[in-house]
Amino acid sequence: MADAFLNVNTLVVKIGTTLLTGPGGFDGRLLEGLVKDVVRLKAQRKMNILIVSSGAVGCGMDRLGMKERPASLPLKQATAAVGQSRLMHIYEALFQTYGGGLHAAQVLLTARDLDERQGYLSIRNTLNTLFDFGNVVPIINENDSTASDELRFGDNDTLAARVSAKIGADLLIILSNVDGLYDKNPATHADAKLIAHVEHVSAELESAAEDTLAATSVGGMKTKLTAARIACAAGLPTVIANGNRENVVSGVLDGTAPMTVFGKAANSMAHRKRWIAFGKAPRGSVVIDDGAKNALVNQGRSLLAAGVVQVEGDFDAGEAVNLRDAAGHDVARGLSNYSSGDLSAIKGLKTGQIAEKLGRKDFDEVIHRDNLVLL
Repeated sequence: MADAFLNVNTLVVKIGTTLLTGPGGFDGRLLEGLVKDVVRLKAQRKMNILIVSSGAVGCGMDRLGMKERPASLPLKQATAAVGQSRLMHIYEALFQTYGGGLHAAQVLLTARDLDERQGYLSIRNTLNTLFDFGNVVPIINENDSTASDELRFGDNDTLAARVSAKIGADLLIILSNVDGLYDKNPATHADAKLIAHVEHVSAELESAAEDTLAATSVGGMKTKLTAARIACAAGLPTVIANGNRENVVSGVLDGTAPMTVFGKAANSMAHRKRWIAFGKAPRGSVVIDDGAKNALVNQGRSLLAAGVVQVEGDFDAGEAVNLRDAAGHDVARGLSNYSSGDLSAIKGLKTGQIAEKLGRKDFDEVIHRDNLVLL
């Protein structure tokens, strides 16, 4: 493992709320060590580094004297608005003090920003231009002040994975308050052992993970595993490591830090496929039968109406949907050629029967294989 990450050119580091919260509320002292580590890596290895940072709500809670995370969306948005400016001020002050000419750049995103192909490309171009400056470290956070529930990523682990996939990063490091993934919860089991490597994030592994219990945080190990699955499917390895350890990012890169490494998929996705899989938010789900699943997974076929068992949600033609098998497992994601109403009408039918049922046949396929990504 000592030389596993010596050739990283673009690195994404995610730091969560738990690491930025102390007994008295928001505690940004850990950021000082992180910034020093990033500055040193930029100077030594000339790599592109992007930070996905939580903490806006926590900063706002601290400034407003709040002890519990806001429950209602308007209160959460208002608290984030107070906290985001303070959070970025801390980052900018730290880079000004230790950066030797490095600057922080704020980038706030909602799920809508990745939904449309043009917006997806625009964000990627902006981040690449920031990297081209050479002396800028983008700091990304979800735009909690404007994102409604349906436009939220849900947690910054997922945001970090989707951004990493979007920009073609070489490595995603998710900093937690533990050394990585354990075979048991280390907080309640003294004999818990660190899992050094996970080749594949299975549904069973995700379901066994626990959510966070912290009042100021969103997510937990469950969301980190989901993020690892997304990133690995896009073709980049992911690491979970302990952000409380000194120089942990450098330690991950040189292989000296305790960590869990999630192996990357055998083949990385083209950027358009990454947008379908991780950029465009699904608007519904389609349950498929075993024959259709086999055709998609093992034969590289398109999805036909005959293989559709059930349609869930309300979506228009051209929108993204999840494809699930009979057991409820996500198999793929793709862009549907038919609306939910039309698809409900033609489910189970042969292609030649579509025109008779709808009075037209726009496409032979429900989802063409070029617009479909296996998960």
